[in-house]
Amino acid sequence: MLVEPPEDPARLAQDRALVEAVRARLAGGPRATPDAEAIALRTLLKGLSPAEAAAVRSVLGRIDAAHGAPLIVWGPASQVLAADRYGLVARMAGKPEAALAAAREGGRALMDLTPTSAWWGRLLAEPELRVVAALPDHGAGLPRALMVRKAEIGPTGDDRTFWVTDSPLAAGRIVSGLGASGLAASPLIEAGGLKLFALAGYVQAQDGRLSDAPGSLHGVIGAAPVF
Repeated sequence: MLVEPPEDPARLAQDRALVEAVRARLAGGPRATPDAEAIALRTLLKGLSPAEAAAVRSVLGRIDAAHGAPLIVWGPASQVLAADRYGLVARMAGKPEAALAAAREGGRALMDLTPTSAWWGRLLAEPELRVVAALPDHGAGLPRALMVRKAEIGPTGDDRTFWVTDSPLAAGRIVSGLGASGLAASPLIEAGGLKLFALAGYVQAQDGRLSDAPGSLHGVIGAAPVF
């Protein structure tokens, strides 16, 4: 014999409050810039337990997906990371060129870091496209995918900057050279004769510490917050 579950008015009231809060936040619309969003998010996450932070990020990620530009992903890691953060809203691109084309048209492209493609090197010649996020973004490890869009991101208080060079020097020697200039660098990936590094902090493209950096072709391609 089936038994009807007992009513739980307290939890139902909590669920209804959550629904109303989500509805109100969706009606509030997006913040003006990615860095403003990151600064607000960092404030919200302060003091939360890992479980609480994961739940908040999941809800806010889906709100971001509802508000933000169309999301395009390229690569298996990006598919998983995008689904975790934004839900199942992303359109998949078959090639990195298609993802970058979507970003040029106003979308957001989350793209894998893989030795099979140096797509990130193309951003040196396309300054209107910038890296604005890197996932995972918890800072405990290196990112596996970068988000590219037509937007500049300013400093948020805890950032990493992405820098490309065509220098043939070993990555360790480049790290040492940058360190001598006052920059803490971590090698991320090499592909197509190019090397990608993450620099600690928010480093502007015109930073004098990069003026003597190795390579005939090099530069900053964006920055991303760390949480």
